[in-house]
Amino acid sequence: MRKLFDRLPVALRTDLLEPNLTDETVAHKRKLLEVVDRDLRTGACPGCEFSGWMQPDTILSPDELARLKRTAERLRSETDVLLVIGIGGSYLGARAVIEALADDPDRVVYAGQNISADYIARLREKLERRTNKRGVAINVISKKGDTTETMIAFRLLRDMVGGDARNRIIVTTDPEGGVLRRMVDGGLYEMAFEVPQTIGGRYSVLSAVGLLPIAYAGVDIDDLIEGAADCAALCKNVDPLKNPALFYAVARNILYHQGFAVELLASFEPRLHYFAEWWKQLFGESHGKEHMGLFPASVDYTTDLHSLGQYVQQGRRILFETFVVIDKGERPLKIERGAGNLDGLNYLAGKEVSYVNRMAYEATAQAHREGGVPNMTILLERLDAYSLGALIYFFELACATSGLMLGVDPFDQPGVEAYKTRMFELLGKPGHGKPHSEPPSPQYVVF
Repeated sequence: MRKLFDRLPVALRTDLLEPNLTDETVAHKRKLLEVVDRDLRTGACPGCEFSGWMQPDTILSPDELARLKRTAERLRSETDVLLVIGIGGSYLGARAVIEALADDPDRVVYAGQNISADYIARLREKLERRTNKRGVAINVISKKGDTTETMIAFRLLRDMVGGDARNRIIVTTDPEGGVLRRMVDGGLYEMAFEVPQTIGGRYSVLSAVGLLPIAYAGVDIDDLIEGAADCAALCKNVDPLKNPALFYAVARNILYHQGFAVELLASFEPRLHYFAEWWKQLFGESHGKEHMGLFPASVDYTTDLHSLGQYVQQGRRILFETFVVIDKGERPLKIERGAGNLDGLNYLAGKEVSYVNRMAYEATAQAHREGGVPNMTILLERLDAYSLGALIYFFELACATSGLMLGVDPFDQPGVEAYKTRMFELLGKPGHGKPHSEPPSPQYVVF
């Protein structure tokens, strides 16, 4: 295990990376890491104008953080549900934390992450059933207010708020311009928070973008920020053998250059499903450029061991795995001895379910390594706000470092615009080419 420090609940298990990768091969990247880390911290790297996430305890001023907490608490006391409208980094970070930590994650619902008529219609019906008492608050999140998915959902759902829309529709947007900013400045909505200009969406979970919904859900955002800030302070050592975040960044790059094409983020805890979704955007949008980068995928074990497990064990050797495992703090649930042992489970009598789950992880990691899948494990002491905050920063730093080692700008996303350009042309959006009444006829093979 390679612990960050005794004060941080994060460790990295690396023994099952061998023989593909050893401490010695990682240590050989020390000089490159020194250059990358220096450029990242001094603002000399590509995209470093978007590195405001690197000091998580200063993203929001104390006054703005206090205002955010008051707003979240007021909305929580006045409404039944918060509807978060956004896509990508505008909602994934918040959802990752809420699904992992909130006592009642269903108090926060989501729209604007797709353009499905059925999804929106069903969501309206769900909100009408659930909010017959205090109603709905909305947090619409978009930097410029021109994201199609977000703004369609906002137009179709903003009438769901009960009471004064100016106080129940919270806008998180650019501080200087854009559609949503004009709505706020024009007096349509009173409450607004800023999308930081120095932080891209996928790195924005510890800004107002993520913290307002997280606070509404009842998660301690002070602990979340503290965990991230402590991780930031303790991850400044450029020796990858003493800094697990940098070890992870180096390891995934070495494996990529060995020919591995896919990294699987694997967890044995369903509460981390949306954390993996956030991780996929973070790494996929940061590294997938110039026909390079690992493809980030995720699996939920043991569920997916009974569907994808066969491929992982014996399919093409293009995969390596990163496990996220919770060490302690899980709910006590003991398997009792059964009369007559008709189900054959008495060999587990007296054991905690969490222990059985842990042994499933140990068995999976070993079996996959034996099958040719290198793997490493990020071990969290427990799943709480402090630990998750540390893990968020761990991945953000590793992502930026790994991208710079790869030779790409880890903070832009030029490829995202390609589908938007084509869609706007097909829909006839003004200023985007000739309107199309119908899309081009696709060619199908008919059987």
